[in-house]
Amino acid sequence: MIWLSAILVLVVLAGIWAFNRLVRQRNLVSEAWAGIDVQLQRRHELIPNLVAVARGYLAHEAGVLEQVTLVRGASVDQAPAVAERESGLSRAIGRLFALAENYPELKASANLAQLHDSLVQVEDQLQYARRYYNGAVRNYNNSVESFPVNLAAGLFRFRPAAFFEIEFASQRSAPHVAL
Repeated sequence: MIWLSAILVLVVLAGIWAFNRLVRQRNLVSEAWAGIDVQLQRRHELIPNLVAVARGYLAHEAGVLEQVTLVRGASVDQAPAVAERESGLSRAIGRLFALAENYPELKASANLAQLHDSLVQVEDQLQYARRYYNGAVRNYNNSVESFPVNLAAGLFRFRPAAFFEIEFASQRSAPHVAL
């Protein structure tokens, strides 16, 4: 009878340990997503300044500026949809900088150069945030799907999290923009 009680206590302690581990890892995933969100917000704050600087030089190229503004303005809440929107925004920004190549006076603008440098810095930080998020998701998903923690995960309804993925393989690296 004592052995049965000891085994029951060990099972309960293992369940508590598994539950706490899953909660900690789920919170790391949430924290990592918040890091991506911060970097996306920084990126979205830079874009109106970038568009304003370019607008003065590229009034007749309004289609590109309009597309950058429209893609930036889309609001989404879920990770896969955010990844899709951000892919579109990256393409639109790349086209804007490519268009700037055709206008030497815009390319020489100190404001545009400063905004470009800021955007490159934000893109680097966004890449780090994505990698941290995906690492946290990997660790969390490994726990949710590994025995014996998966027993507690199923009991307490912990579900695997989605990775932050980019729409096209060509977008997995930062676009080359030369100014």
